[in-house]
Amino acid sequence: MCDAGGYRALQARSAGGSKGRLWAAAATEVQSCEYGSTRYLLLCGLGGMLSCGLTHTAIVALDLVKCRMQVDSGKYKGILSGFGVTLRDDGLRGLARGWAPTFLGYSMQGLFKFGLYEVFEIRYTELLGQEKAYEWRTSLYLAASASAEFFADLALAPLEAVKVRVQTQPGYGSTLRAVAPRMYSEEGLWAFYKGVAPLWMRQIPYTMMKFACFERTVEALYKYVVPKPQSQCTKAEQLAVTFVAGYIAGIFCAVVSHPADSVISILNKEKGSTAFEVLRKLGFGGVWKGLLARIIMIGTLTALQWFIYDSVKVCFKLPRPPVAQAPESLKKQK
Repeated sequence: MCDAGGYRALQARSAGGSKGRLWAAAATEVQSCEYGSTRYLLLCGLGGMLSCGLTHTAIVALDLVKCRMQVDSGKYKGILSGFGVTLRDDGLRGLARGWAPTFLGYSMQGLFKFGLYEVFEIRYTELLGQEKAYEWRTSLYLAASASAEFFADLALAPLEAVKVRVQTQPGYGSTLRAVAPRMYSEEGLWAFYKGVAPLWMRQIPYTMMKFACFERTVEALYKYVVPKPQSQCTKAEQLAVTFVAGYIAGIFCAVVSHPADSVISILNKEKGSTAFEVLRKLGFGGVWKGLLARIIMIGTLTALQWFIYDSVKVCFKLPRPPVAQAPESLKKQK
């Protein structure tokens, strides 16, 4: 689980940085670094790279069909028929179109998304103090994740533009090394960043929901569903909670970010168009094309990302504070 409730950074430091979340009811593991240290933040960034890069690449075929449904709904009428049309036109190999920009782009995005989330969470917590950080923890999750995603999308935008061009414009080019130079020679640097504003519109709400909904869902699962305290759960049980919370968060993520995703798919395909022109052209109904495919894709994606991110933290023995709990000062006031 992400280190939700950044006020726990203060608790971890006051305890010498040694109190992380237990993976089982056994003794506390020795941790490899202090919460919030440079090593900790870099390894969190590595976890983000692996979780985002690997998962997005694994479902590139579904993403390809989803993008084609958005830009050519007449030909690609549904998920299954979209796969059939793609196989008929491009063969099995065609389902992997765009894998390279997908892997590189989302690896860079994950580095900044998860790494900077930890940074902003710690910094905002220091500004608020323990009590306010706990009371306003949902707002803290939202603010930290939005701040991180702003920078993450600057890293993602160029490769996302290449990916969409590869997947949705037949004959333009089928590889990263072929498409990127052509885009630059024909449209200049703007070709790679013209979609950054709608990308922010898609990704910032998505990421805010991804972190805030996940953290609060984990709290709710341990409070109302899991029949024993978190500290008594085994590693497998905690991973199951992580996966379920991630999938629930992913469903909400897909819904709030889908209209902007539809705009981006059209925008990166068409030369000289703007986000507002595309939005007018699509209309209300058009921006929701491919939503079911996106829910399946993003739900699975988000669950696996949290699972991988948690596993990286375990592998490197990083500090992992427990779910949000009120500071002692607030408990005494009650």
